[in-house]
Amino acid sequence: MFRHKGKTRTLKHNLRIASLLSFVAGIVNVAGFLAVQRLTTNVTGHFAFFVDEIFKLNFWQGFSYFLYIFFFFLGSFVSNLLVEIISKTSDRLIYIIPIIIESTILFYLAVFGQFLIAQNPNLVAYSLLFAMGLQNSLVTTISNAAVRTTHLTGLFTDLGIELSQLLFYKQKDQKDKLYSSIKLRLTIIAFFFIGGLLGGVFYSTIKLYVLAIAATVLIVGIIYDDIKLKIMSQNGN
Repeated sequence: MFRHKGKTRTLKHNLRIASLLSFVAGIVNVAGFLAVQRLTTNVTGHFAFFVDEIFKLNFWQGFSYFLYIFFFFLGSFVSNLLVEIISKTSDRLIYIIPIIIESTILFYLAVFGQFLIAQNPNLVAYSLLFAMGLQNSLVTTISNAAVRTTHLTGLFTDLGIELSQLLFYKQKDQKDKLYSSIKLRLTIIAFFFIGGLLGGVFYSTIKLYVLAIAATVLIVGIIYDDIKLKIMSQNGN
């Protein structure tokens, strides 16, 4: 799921990582918004608010929106930086380290998030945006840009294009490729929705502790991947 890349990746691998990470992003998206009334999985809306505040000469408020964008960018930068550095020493740890960092951030916010909200809610937003930038960059790298999990705008655009193409593509190989891509898009959308629904339901009772569920899902995912790899290696030997 995490380790296969390039020609060794299949639709099955992408479906697994898409379902796992989009589920996590769905939880973060809803829990983050309910906690601090900010979008915490993408920056499109923040950019619009940033421009609006600058136009109104509200530079300090505009700077806050700029920081939302910056921390998402920073997460993406750090994620790929770690992948490049670690790949020179250990292939096994390439994708484990970024996932552990993301999980640590989510666990920390689950425990101390309510305290941070009382002190400075922007710290929660910055942390979640950094974590989602980290995740989005990682899954983009792993899947060769076939999977993106932290926002749905591009997914619905691609889904609309591909559904319309079904009306015109008649060859079997073309249709098979389209069906695979549509299946992947629908999987991401479905698990993002499920994660968001679960995030909303649990936030109403346990508040930001719901982020611990997302962090646990990530840890279980890399443990499962590691165990499966070891079993395959043993069988190969």
